[in-house]
Amino acid sequence: MKAMSNDKPQGVCASELASIVGEENAICLWENIELSQQKRIQQAIASGNSPSCIVYPRSQEQLAAVITKAHANNWRVLPCGSGSKLSWGGLAKSIDVVVSTERINQLIEHAVGDLTVTVEAGMKFSDLQALLAKSRQFLALDPTAPESATIGGIVATGDTGSLRQRYGSVRDQLLGITFVRADGEIAKAGGRVVKNVAGYDLMKLFTGSYGTLGFISQLTFRLYPLAEASGTVVLTGKAEAVSQAADILRGSALTPVQADLLSTKLVSSLGLGQGLGLIARFQSISESVKEQSNRVLEVGQKLGLNGAIFADGDEANLWQRLQKQIHTTATESVITCKIGVLPTAAVEILTQVELGLIHISSGLGLLQLESKNQVLQIRDELGSAGSDAYGGLRLRTQANKGFLTILSAPVAVKEQIDVWGYTGNALPLMRRIKEQFDSKNILSPGRFVGGI
Repeated sequence: MKAMSNDKPQGVCASELASIVGEENAICLWENIELSQQKRIQQAIASGNSPSCIVYPRSQEQLAAVITKAHANNWRVLPCGSGSKLSWGGLAKSIDVVVSTERINQLIEHAVGDLTVTVEAGMKFSDLQALLAKSRQFLALDPTAPESATIGGIVATGDTGSLRQRYGSVRDQLLGITFVRADGEIAKAGGRVVKNVAGYDLMKLFTGSYGTLGFISQLTFRLYPLAEASGTVVLTGKAEAVSQAADILRGSALTPVQADLLSTKLVSSLGLGQGLGLIARFQSISESVKEQSNRVLEVGQKLGLNGAIFADGDEANLWQRLQKQIHTTATESVITCKIGVLPTAAVEILTQVELGLIHISSGLGLLQLESKNQVLQIRDELGSAGSDAYGGLRLRTQANKGFLTILSAPVAVKEQIDVWGYTGNALPLMRRIKEQFDSKNILSPGRFVGGI
């Protein structure tokens, strides 16, 4: 039987945890885990190491007891929900146990009148939206893999999409958080009312921390009412004209809830035409949606761009296909990157890649690079021994006061490349925070910036 990193046989680990979670199917030894799930987990850890088992606590108290046991035994833990984003971030090192919140998934409170909701971390995003829709409300996030993503995983990876145009980031939606500390103690920050800002810094820290500071167990969000009507405008054509249209939209009084620039390959793969694209979605009362959509069309016409309006089922289908195209990779060698640049530099970046999307106001977006071969060619062109494999594109984004972070890539590529590419001066502070929250370094070791 395989030995764990602390030289305890995996049977010992499983038996100790079984006394906490009770049910037989709440723990699965590594060799009994389905191959597809093994593969997802292996995308998150350094090669040459497999965890002993995966455990599924059913309550916050069980989760706390599991982490307490791990802390006492110095077991290294990989937190996850459904595993939809385990391929993101750095590679965890010497993981002993995977702990999933998938079964900690209850609705705690939906305060309809206050427009807030409190849920356990393992609830699936799609299930929460279905519950909220009954009261004509919604959580204003549009994460990757919305059908399988859990609420805790969305916060842990800071994952939102085009809706940040109107509603902001994950941090802007979050009102309260409960988490299990590395020593197994349960802690809280924030509250269940919109005006409560106590503990805001803790919520800010945990959003996008990739499970390195604590194990998120419960979350409270602000909500929004569903709009009466929705409509989407797509403009396509030459890069310069699309860039001008984006500038006009940014400077106008129009209020899109989503607005993105699309690369030529993304435009063509969606059957939207040729050239670069600008997609803008409006949601409000019917008259406002119609008026704003027509104004965007007029802007496009004056710039010589092709334009079209999508509504009802066609609109929903378009956004679903866009989500699928930008997040689904054709081959396992494709490398998905998160990018942040000045919004005015977005078009320039998109002309240099095949598949990409950048939000027009924040300058944040996603790019897909075809293969490791493309990466190595960039290294050769640079001709500098000290530059990383993404030097070309990464240096161009940094020159525009931006960043390029690798989300998902083959493990072999991540072992050769600095995934985060962080160049700021806050790394010593980040290490001190990690030391304070997780002095034994048992939670997701190696997943965050600088190997934290």
